[in-house]
Amino acid sequence: MVIGLVPNLHTPMYFFLCNLAISDVIYVSSSLPKLQSITITQDNRISFAGCISQMYFFLFSVACDIFVLTSMAGDRYVAICRPLQYTLIMNRRVCVTISAMCWIFSAVNSLLLTLLTSGLEFCHSHEISHFFCDLKTLTALSSSDTTSREIFIMIEDIIFAFVPFSLTVASYVQIISTILNIRSSETRLKAFSSCTSHLTAVILFYAPVLIVYMKPESEYSKEQDNLISLLYVAVVPMLNPFVYSLRNKDVLDAVRKL
Repeated sequence: MVIGLVPNLHTPMYFFLCNLAISDVIYVSSSLPKLQSITITQDNRISFAGCISQMYFFLFSVACDIFVLTSMAGDRYVAICRPLQYTLIMNRRVCVTISAMCWIFSAVNSLLLTLLTSGLEFCHSHEISHFFCDLKTLTALSSSDTTSREIFIMIEDIIFAFVPFSLTVASYVQIISTILNIRSSETRLKAFSSCTSHLTAVILFYAPVLIVYMKPESEYSKEQDNLISLLYVAVVPMLNPFVYSLRNKDVLDAVRKL
């Protein structure tokens, strides 16, 4: 709302930040209200349609977060590594197109994964050992042969998670290299400070996800995984607004003006 009301914040970085905020709202809305309901009423039942819907919106918002954070990394790369061409490259049309692609790819990807999971059979148990309908947990719970689906999910993870993560890392390698080559310490500090909020958000988002999904099965602990999942489902989206406001002079000035 602040970004929309203050013309000074109508820049590509804050445009993508709006997208991240909307995605985070969907993110927490897909899982936390049901968790709060279970905590208050002690009724931990959920319908099959409700479970599949929850999984769809959760996967949708996670994918959108990944794509938007990657887009923001690209924006910071252009701003620091190619500053003279920034307004030409990151124009309104480009930003809107990138944003639309983030939402469309996320929706299609989530729909595909949800359809694959909804076709599974759950004959042995209907008890989900998690606080929300997680794709990994539901696949493990199924009595169907999930080998082909697990291979597909692995390929899909490489395309929709590892590639954006690699692009983000590559962008920051170039950004840091460019900043280190700046002679003026004041300019160097100013350039780096424009990236700290985004870098913090990236670390907060990817760190718990990588811990849960990349650690060896021999160290598997369901309770530990659920606790870490709560961190990236509830805590990280809550911290993002603080990261982008308390550490950002432009946003704080805009809030004071309003």
